[in-house]
Amino acid sequence: MQTSFIGVDVSKSELVISVDDLPPLSVVNDVTHITRWLVQLPRDCCIAMESTGRYHLLLAQLALQAGQMVYVLNARDVYFYAKALGARAKSDALDCVVIRRYVQEHFQSLYPWQPGTKEQQQLHALLTRRAQVSAHQAAIKQTLKDTPVPEDHLTQLMQSFKDLIAAMDRQVIDLIAKVEVMQQGCVRLQTITGIGPQTGALLTELLSRLHFANSDALVAYSGLDPRANDSGTKKGRRRLSKRGPALLRRQMYLAAFAASHSKVLKPLYSYIRAKGFSTTESMVILARKLLRVAFAIWKGQETFNPKQLLPNAA
Repeated sequence: MQTSFIGVDVSKSELVISVDDLPPLSVVNDVTHITRWLVQLPRDCCIAMESTGRYHLLLAQLALQAGQMVYVLNARDVYFYAKALGARAKSDALDCVVIRRYVQEHFQSLYPWQPGTKEQQQLHALLTRRAQVSAHQAAIKQTLKDTPVPEDHLTQLMQSFKDLIAAMDRQVIDLIAKVEVMQQGCVRLQTITGIGPQTGALLTELLSRLHFANSDALVAYSGLDPRANDSGTKKGRRRLSKRGPALLRRQMYLAAFAASHSKVLKPLYSYIRAKGFSTTESMVILARKLLRVAFAIWKGQETFNPKQLLPNAA
C-alpha cells in the first residue's frame, strides 16, 4: 500500500492541510476537529509540520496517538527548500504543499518525532518560558533606562521578575529531581567548568529526551557547527549553521564565557586565542568543546576532569 504524505501549515487557530495532490483543506486547531480529521485517514500516513513553538504540539500528539508517523520539521530547512523550488509567493495553502513535498522527498533521512516523557515536556516548556521571561525583563529594563518613571516602581517591577524567575527555577529543580537519571546526570553536568544550574538543566532536558549517536551529532543539532563555503581552490569564510535551538547556542556561549574567565580553563581559552582566532571565534570553539564534554559525561558515570581538556602547552 502506498504511503500518503501530508503537509500541515499550523497556526494558533487553524491547520491548512495538503494531502497528496488534493486541494488544501482547513481544520480548526482543537482536539475535537483534529481527532475527527485523523479518524478519516489510513493508518500508514506521514504527517509533517513545521516547529511552531507550541501550536503544533496538539496535532503532533494526537497524530502519534492515532498511529501515524509524525515529522516536526526545522522551519529554516523548509524555508530554503521553498526558495529552491522557485516559490514566488507565500500563503498557508502554498506552505502546506511545500511541507508535503519536503517530507515526501526527505522522509528517509528524517527522524520521526517523539514527544518525550511528561516530565521532559514540562521541563522543556518551563525552560523555554524562563528564557522568554528573562529576555522580556532585560528589554523592559533597557526601555525604561532613560525614562522618568518613579524609581521605586521600577525596582518593584524588577523584583517581581526576579521572584518569578526564582519560582520557575525551583520548579525546574523539582521536575529534574523526580527522575533519578536526570537528577544524577544534571549533577555530573554541573561539575563542568562554566556550566551552572540553568545550562545544566537545559542540557539535562535535551540529552534525556533526544538520543544522539555521537558528540558530532549533538554539535550539529546545536547549530554551533561551522558551515563550509568552498568552491574549487577558494576557501570561503566559515559561518555557523545555526540550525538548532537558539537558546542552546546562547547558553553554551555563556558557559564558554564563564569557563574562559575561570582559573581552570583560562589556559585553554588562551591557547585557542594564540592560534589567531578572534574573541567570538574562540568562545564558539570553547562552547563546542564544552558541549562534547557534556555529551561524554552524560553517557558515562564520571565527573569533569579538566586535565583531559587542557592542551599540552598549558
